[in-house]
Amino acid sequence: MTATPTAGSFQTGFAIRPDLLVEAGGAADVRDAVRDAAAHGRSVAVRATGHGLPGPVEGGVLIDTRRMDTVEIDPERRTARIGAGTTWGRVVGAAAPHGLAPLNGSAPGVGAVSYTLGGGLGILGREFGYAADLVRALDVVTADGVLRRVTPDTEPDLFWGLRGGGHRLGVVTELEIGLVAVERLYGGSLAFDGDSAPEVLRRYLEWTRTVPDTCTSSLAALRHPDVPQMPDALRGRYVVSVRVAYTGSATDGEALVAPLRAIGPALSDSLREMPYTESHTIHSDPPFPHAYYGEGLMLRELDAGSAARVLELTGPGAPMMTVVQLNHLGGALTSPPPVDNAVPHREAGFLLRLLAMTAGTDVAAARDLFSKAAAETAPHGLGRALNFSFGGGDRTGGLHGPGTRERLAGLVSRHDPASLFGGAYGAGGDAG
Repeated sequence: MTATPTAGSFQTGFAIRPDLLVEAGGAADVRDAVRDAAAHGRSVAVRATGHGLPGPVEGGVLIDTRRMDTVEIDPERRTARIGAGTTWGRVVGAAAPHGLAPLNGSAPGVGAVSYTLGGGLGILGREFGYAADLVRALDVVTADGVLRRVTPDTEPDLFWGLRGGGHRLGVVTELEIGLVAVERLYGGSLAFDGDSAPEVLRRYLEWTRTVPDTCTSSLAALRHPDVPQMPDALRGRYVVSVRVAYTGSATDGEALVAPLRAIGPALSDSLREMPYTESHTIHSDPPFPHAYYGEGLMLRELDAGSAARVLELTGPGAPMMTVVQLNHLGGALTSPPPVDNAVPHREAGFLLRLLAMTAGTDVAAARDLFSKAAAETAPHGLGRALNFSFGGGDRTGGLHGPGTRERLAGLVSRHDPASLFGGAYGAGGDAG
């Protein structure tokens, strides 16, 4: 265990100024840090890669788990044991030689454990459910400084709450997760000029009503930066893209996406068969640290008119660069998990994600923009998505329904009566 005053983070929009930063190398370091913090009356926050920090860290102890980046694959049991700082890219790479894959998110640099504790909506979600649904066991240091092995048999209440409830119940040092037998995909992205956004959106929503559960997709709209790193076809343009991940054959995949290609000329078309190790290219999320503020709205349904008005609010005329992503849910995401967990809003048909680039921009302006977008979709609203409420420390309402919220609060009261982990839902969490 080492302690240093400062450290970097993927999220650059918030100040990170703990009294003590602990770079943990294993579960014993985490246990010692929690015990020391409790003895000195200091709060504890946790960071893996820092994609989903809920806000600034001022004072207290910040436990950084990035050195805990272990992966162990058991191909016979189809499981993986992953350390608290492990990224999805490492898990995907370790599982692939065995013909297996995790329920990872779109970005390979996201912390796998943090992502999973928030629920974990991945690129195979409609076929296999949330990442939290496939958790077999967790090792967690609770506020009393005890390292616990949490399973449905040993600690059923903690096992329920840690999977989908965020990080207020302790510091998870290792997860055991189930893997799925996926070696390849048909997938990629179709990009259209933003002038056709309303039509692309309407046709996409119609298309989602026809696809099988083996197809998980999303629509994204943003103005690409005018920088040399961008392809000429996209550079500086407002673009609407449809991203697809389909586990069926390439032949069936070509037929599946034909209605999307029929929308009109595409600026780019990367749809193809690929090994699962290339699945991160479907979204091509930016790998570099930056400042951002985000919202995730879980919607029962969505009509084309409301969605189009959201794009008008967040398009080129918005007060800041804004990325909109609409995830098609349903399928296995609506099914009960093998063992009940705290993942909320399973009846949602869509997730509307809003991400504002906040470098040099007042966060209050982003919050105001999100409120206007939320008003457009309010008739369909169910709540908010824990994994995608970036900067969500200032707004925790709607992350869970009343029954789940009360049960989680009871667990927190029992396991952390002094509020050692007393920050916002999802402290230290990652998206995907």
